[in-house]
Amino acid sequence: MMDRHIARYRPVHAPPAWQRVEAEVKATVAAALPDTTYRARDLLTALTRLAVFADHHGHPVDARRWLEEAVVEHFTATALTGISPASRANYRARLNAIRTAAFGPQRPAGVPLSGSKASPPYARAHKAALWAWAAGQPTEELRRGVRVLLAVGFGCGLDSPEVIPLRGHDVRVLADGACVVAVRGPRARLVLCSRPYERALAEAARHAGTGWLFRPSSHTRGTNTVTNFTARTTADSRVPRLVMGRCRATWIVERLDVPIPLPVLLAAAGLDSLHALSRFLPHLRGTSPDTAAAILREMP
Repeated sequence: MMDRHIARYRPVHAPPAWQRVEAEVKATVAAALPDTTYRARDLLTALTRLAVFADHHGHPVDARRWLEEAVVEHFTATALTGISPASRANYRARLNAIRTAAFGPQRPAGVPLSGSKASPPYARAHKAALWAWAAGQPTEELRRGVRVLLAVGFGCGLDSPEVIPLRGHDVRVLADGACVVAVRGPRARLVLCSRPYERALAEAARHAGTGWLFRPSSHTRGTNTVTNFTARTTADSRVPRLVMGRCRATWIVERLDVPIPLPVLLAAAGLDSLHALSRFLPHLRGTSPDTAAAILREMP
C-alpha cells in the first residue's frame, strides 16, 4: 500500500523539473521506509522541493548530493524565505530524516573543504552560444527574458531566488553607463554588473520601470518562475541548457581566475566565508610553474 501511495504522488502545479527528478525522489522516499501515508507525503513534499531547487542550480539527479548538508542549508536559507522559521526547521528535519533513513548517518569529515560540488561553469563558447540563442527565440517576451537572465547571471552572479524578486528600480544606471544592482533577500547586497552586460541590464531596467525586472508582464512570483519560463523557450541541441546556478558558477570562477581580492568577491557574491569558494577550485584555470614562481617571487 505504501509503495502505491508513493508511486501515485505528484506535486500540485508540478514544475518542468519534476519529470527529471520524479523517479529519484520516489525511490529515495521509499528507501526511507515511512510508516504512515501522512509521513510519506510530508517526506515526498520536502524532498520534491529540494530536488527541484537542486535541479535549478545544476546539480545532477542524485539524492545523495541533494541531501548533503551544504545543499540543504542553501535550500532552507534561500528557497524557503516566505515561511516561518519553525516551518523551515520542519523542512530541514524531514530532509535530514530522509538522508539518515535512506543512506545512513552522515560521517563527519576531518576538515572538509566544501559541503558539495559546485555547478560546472559554462565555457566561453557556451556563453556566446547562449547569447545567440537568446536572439533566436520566437517572441520578444522570450528574447527579452533570456537576455535578462543572462545579464544578471553572467554579469552579476545572481541565482534564481535572487532574480525573481528584482524590480526595475533595483538597477541603478550611473552616468558612465555602469549598472549597480541592489539584490534583495537574505544575501542583500550591491553588485556592479560586468561591462559586457551593462547595456542589456540597463535596457531591461528601463523596460520594467517600477515593475518586475524579469518578466514584468507576469503578475505572480513563485520559486518556479525562472524554470517555468525557460521551459517555454525553444531549445537548440547545439546550446547547453540555461541554468542560473551554472551562470553564477561561471561568474565566480571567472573572477577567481582574474584574480580578484577575496573580500571583494565574497561581498559581491553574498558569501560570508571562504568555505563556499572552495567548491569552485577544481574549475579554475591551471597556472604554469614559471608563472607561479614569478608571482610568488614578486609578491611584496
